[in-house]
This record gives sequence, C-alpha cells and structure tokens, in this order.
Amino acid sequence: MSPKFIALIPSRYASSRFPGKPLADIAGKSMIQRVYEQVVQAVEETWVATDDERIAAEVKRFGGKVVMTSTEHRSGTDRCAEAVKRVSEQTGQQFDVVINVQGDEPFIHPDQIRFLQQPFVTDCTTEIATLIQKIRESAVLFNPAEAKVVLDKLGNAIFFSRQPIPMVFRSPEEEWIGKFPYFCHVGMYAYRTDVLEQLNLLPEGALEKAESLEMLRWLENGYQIRTVETDHATVGIDTPEELAVIVAAGVEKYYAKY
Repeated sequence: MSPKFIALIPSRYASSRFPGKPLADIAGKSMIQRVYEQVVQAVEETWVATDDERIAAEVKRFGGKVVMTSTEHRSGTDRCAEAVKRVSEQTGQQFDVVINVQGDEPFIHPDQIRFLQQPFVTDCTTEIATLIQKIRESAVLFNPAEAKVVLDKLGNAIFFSRQPIPMVFRSPEEEWIGKFPYFCHVGMYAYRTDVLEQLNLLPEGALEKAESLEMLRWLENGYQIRTVETDHATVGIDTPEELAVIVAAGVEKYYAKY
C-alpha cells in the first residue's frame, strides 16, 4: 500500500530581513498563496503551519488549510512535528510521511515534491529524504550560503557543509567542478512521521552548531538521509529587494523557468 503523505508549509511572520514575508504581494497574490498553490498540485493534503493569526487569516481567505502551532519552535522541522499531530487530531487521518516545504519559494515545481515522495514509495525503510542539485558554477560551490552535500554510492548523504567538500587535491579551485561531481542541498525534506517525532526530541549537536545546518543533527545521531536529484532550479526570496527584482522581471517568467 502506498504511504499517505501530508505536505506542511511552516510559515512565520517574523523575519529580520523581511518582516511579514508570507503576506508579501507577488503580482496580486500573497507569497504563501503562491507556495500553497504549487504544493497542492502534488499533495492533496497540503497545510500551512503557522503561529500567526494574520497568516492563518490569509490562508483561510484563499481557501487553503491552516493549522496553528506554538511560537516556541526552533525550526521548521519542529513546527512540522507539532503540526502533523494537530492535523491528525482535527481530521482523524493518520499520515505516514510528512513533506516540509519552504514557505518562501513561490515558484517551487510540483515535480520536485513528487520526486521527493518516491523513496518512501519504493522502500519502506526510508527515514528521511531531501533534494539535491548538481553544481555547475564555481560561484555556487564557494558560496557559504549554499549548503553542499557529499554522497555515498547509494545516494545517501554522508555530510553537509557550507564549504566545498571534498577538495580536489593539487588542483586550482576553478578546476574543481570539472574534476568532481558536486551537489548542493535544496531546502526541502520528507520524513517518515515516526522519525519526525524522534527528530523533534534531539538536542542541538556539535556539527550543527559549527555549520548552522540542522540536518547534521540527524546524521550525528545515526539517521539516514536519502537524496533525490532534481534538475529544476529553485529561487528563494529573502529580502524585499529580491522580491522587487522578480516582480519587475515578470512572475510568469519564473514559473516557466523553474
């Protein structure tokens, strides 16, 4: 029997660089509405998980599903752990797999979400899955804002880092991409529901503190993270200036591109 999926979009109002970002207007629709409309094409049970009544009101306005969560969560993963319990209580449904979708990627492609479901459909032992993308530019490889991932032969994550790893010994940095297949991490996760409950209880780890990457907490505690490669580019919006550039260029251009 195929596992039952739920997609959750953690969404909070507070943001140091872009307060109220989920409610920002993108050519006549709020950012959270655009994210929701993309995700629901791939997963029927799509919910926004928020701690803010303004976001909840907006989701209800456009006909989406929303669940209220605590204001105390450390991360989107922790918010998802509470949200799936609350949705199950409200609906009487049980979900096998939770898909955690970033709330600031309005042009996410539904196929990315469908790809992320496959490891759970084909192998019931899958604990966590995430998307990766081939790095083709040195600017991305050496950008610490882009998390890189090293894989084993089966496509499982060995390590994540903001640094380009591995280094290509005795080669100039500009030649590294041509000599090794590098991948960056795409910020979307799926977790088996029972595993998500366990992750929510883990304390912050030493590797996570060093790199400021929460998936290192899971690896440090022995969980396996399967990766799925995607060719679809992604675009997150972190500041009002980035949003202005996208709106000026034309929203439809981004849907066509991504």
